[in-house]
Amino acid sequence: MAGEHLTNDEFFKQLANLFELNRTKGHGSVYLTQKRFTYRNVQLPSADKMIEDPLWDTYHPEQPVPVLIRASNNDSSKRAGTERKSVEKIKISTVVQPDQIEEFYARYAEACKAGMSGLKKRDRKKGKKDKKKKKGASAETKV
Repeated sequence: MAGEHLTNDEFFKQLANLFELNRTKGHGSVYLTQKRFTYRNVQLPSADKMIEDPLWDTYHPEQPVPVLIRASNNDSSKRAGTERKSVEKIKISTVVQPDQIEEFYARYAEACKAGMSGLKKRDRKKGKKDKKKKKGASAETKV
């Protein structure tokens, strides 16, 4: 899918499928990234402005810049020594226009929350609790 971006609605459908795929197989990660979608032919500000503040264009853009959102799963077949089934690498992306940012991020947050609903609570190591108990018990016996 190189160079091809999904519409926002298609992206959310595919993102839900990606979360569901990882939930059903019982392992894996979904990587979500976002960045400014700049074009190669964008005019840079003058050298004086760039020397004063290298991020000048981020604070004072001539026109709002779209955002590129990407999602992918990890490809477990590349890890050595794993006995997990190989899963095809899935990459999806969409471009969000500046006037659609707020609506997109509201849906994006809901999709991410729905995708995290199946997560298990992290197991804490019992060793740390045992050490604290032993230190407390040994202090009491010494007194």
